[in-house]
Amino acid sequence: MTDTDASILGAGAPQRLQPVGHWDWHIKTPFSQGWRIGRLLITGGQLSADETGNVVGLGDIETQTRNVYDNLTRVLAEGGATWADVVKLNTYYVYDGNEADAQTFWETMTRVRLNYIADPGPAATAVRVAGLMYPGFLIEADAIAVLP
Repeated sequence: MTDTDASILGAGAPQRLQPVGHWDWHIKTPFSQGWRIGRLLITGGQLSADETGNVVGLGDIETQTRNVYDNLTRVLAEGGATWADVVKLNTYYVYDGNEADAQTFWETMTRVRLNYIADPGPAATAVRVAGLMYPGFLIEADAIAVLP
């Protein structure tokens, strides 16, 4: 490990992030909502789901995006981070409608995302995918943060 690695990771054991009352999968899994290792915080992919894994905002990209980003905010906060600490953001979205309306769909999703992202924002990627974990989910996002 280099000195740079040590300064980013810091000292101490990894901290599993599992906010109380946060959404969970339909089946029992060992997956975590995120991990904090020193100053580095990595979230798992967040969905628009309730505590039992059911879709919140079925068919509504605006509602699902807000719920996903609220979930990301909860995981970041659990590890002591805010959106100002996020350095990398990945967003995966499902759109299978008319191609002429694809840009409007993306812009609707992005307008909601911009309410959360600090300025200057993180390095970000948005990827259109054929589907997510279960039918009905339209968006999933994960983030990497480095705490001061």
